[in-house]
Amino acid sequence: MARIKLDIPKTFSFQATIPIRITDINYGGHAGNDSILSIIHEARVQFLKQWGCDEKNFFGTGLIMSDVAIHFKKEIFYGDILLVSVAMQDFEKISFDIVYKIDVIKYDKTETVATAKTGMVCYDYTARKITSVPEEAQKKGL
Repeated sequence: MARIKLDIPKTFSFQATIPIRITDINYGGHAGNDSILSIIHEARVQFLKQWGCDEKNFFGTGLIMSDVAIHFKKEIFYGDILLVSVAMQDFEKISFDIVYKIDVIKYDKTETVATAKTGMVCYDYTARKITSVPEEAQKKGL
């Protein structure tokens, strides 16, 4: 069976520290896949906030997530502290990708536990139509 492969950059422009909560733990005793999606959403919101943006006002337009891919590498447990590195890449006319590297910090050691990518489409929520990626966003991403 073919597995997804994500093109993860060597450097990232932003990092967020996010603890694993008890509500992130599933019946398997580790963080559930739905929790990882929520964690990258939190990291994305913090990433955008550094520029005074959010998903409804991204340099004058909105954002909609069009797709997501998560590659799980190791289990994550209650009490783990995650360091989520975030960057933008692959800009096109109306879309771009946000990529994430999720590391766990444990016993003075950092280990990658997951990588992810979200495809983001620029969207005007008032007009209900797709828009172009703002020039300012492309400058921030390069």
